[in-house]
Amino acid sequence: MNKTTSSKKIINGWAMYDWANSAYNLVITSTIFPVYYDAITTLKDSNGKAFSHSVSFLGTKFESGALYNYAIATAYLIIAILSPMLSSVADGRGNKKRFMQFFCYLGSLACCVLFFFTKTRLNLGIICCILAAIGYCGSLVFYNAYLPEIAPEKEQDNVSAKGFAYGYIGSVILQLICFVFVLTKPFGMDEGFASRLSFLLVGLWWLGFAQITFAVLPKVKTNKTEVTLFNKGFVELKKVWQQLKHLPVLKRYLFAFFFYSMGVQTVMLAATLFGSQVLQLQASQLITCILIIQLVAIAGSYLMAKLSERFGNLKVLSFVVLVWIGVCAMAYFIQTATGFYIVATLVGIVMGGIQSLSRSTYSKLMPETKDTASFFSFYDVSEKIGIVIGTFSFGFIQQLTGNMRYSILVLIAFFLVGFFGLIYSQKKNIL
Repeated sequence: MNKTTSSKKIINGWAMYDWANSAYNLVITSTIFPVYYDAITTLKDSNGKAFSHSVSFLGTKFESGALYNYAIATAYLIIAILSPMLSSVADGRGNKKRFMQFFCYLGSLACCVLFFFTKTRLNLGIICCILAAIGYCGSLVFYNAYLPEIAPEKEQDNVSAKGFAYGYIGSVILQLICFVFVLTKPFGMDEGFASRLSFLLVGLWWLGFAQITFAVLPKVKTNKTEVTLFNKGFVELKKVWQQLKHLPVLKRYLFAFFFYSMGVQTVMLAATLFGSQVLQLQASQLITCILIIQLVAIAGSYLMAKLSERFGNLKVLSFVVLVWIGVCAMAYFIQTATGFYIVATLVGIVMGGIQSLSRSTYSKLMPETKDTASFFSFYDVSEKIGIVIGTFSFGFIQQLTGNMRYSILVLIAFFLVGFFGLIYSQKKNIL
């Protein structure tokens, strides 16, 4: 791995991809899209009270929230299957950037097509939702793999935190622009059109700012040859697994990460629908709430980096997971918008921190290797399969019980397993 920090231009250019694609994560997965999706899939009585969230997709009836979670689970399952094959090719040919570009363009163009998603085009909306998620996650496989290439171990916490901070700032700026359109509805546009315009803006923002990253990221040199898509993909993944047998701390950490990440990612994906369907919050309340999360998360990502310097990565992660358990317990009982705001603030503090610190902790625990994409593919496959299980479980319990609150209980269980896994990881007390 790289022993010296890359130039400031390369570091900032790398971080700009977080600026570019985090708009998708905020607008599409967290705020305006879930609110719009809920609005067009909810039936209300004459008093404006929701009485049905049932929808039909490809001839099958679903609870709308469950269908959304199933769609996300499908996207993450696809990328979990694809990423080990793609990342091994990227390592073998030194073309991380090319694959990163492909998924970036797939995701950003899918967001643009969401402009045409209406009540009568539910199938189009769900399919584009899946494609956008695949593009987002697929590009991150290669984006994350650049971290050990551009920064030495001692700098990786700060560089990783810079990426997340750029992401939060960039996404909040675009969110505010979209927020103005949705609330003020200028030029005679209705709320539905304003929401769909926001999806188009996300696609253009993602596509446009990503060009800064692609212009400065280096092409990583490699001596490997004869690597193809199908004959090396899972072989590389198996090689990583074999190495993990001799890296007990990393193996224990990945076990813990697998479970607590189920909880973190599912909360982030389901929070807005929970506020909309369970607490009946208005669109303006939900969007304001998510903005609070993003702003607090900027400070949270840097705070966790500083705490890790003093107390160690694994100890800080253990504490953060405990906070997540408390957040889920509070969410199960809240009944008001005020309660939702309080929970959102706590989520903001720990959300950016746990993502940034998880990525840099894994990077630190990795052995010396040039196959960074394969190692980060293993990391991403673990995360994606966890998300598949988490979102599917969340949606299935809602579909089964008709009450999203019961789905929160399974998230608490995931966090508990992750917490004890982190405690077990600390036995070697390396980080």
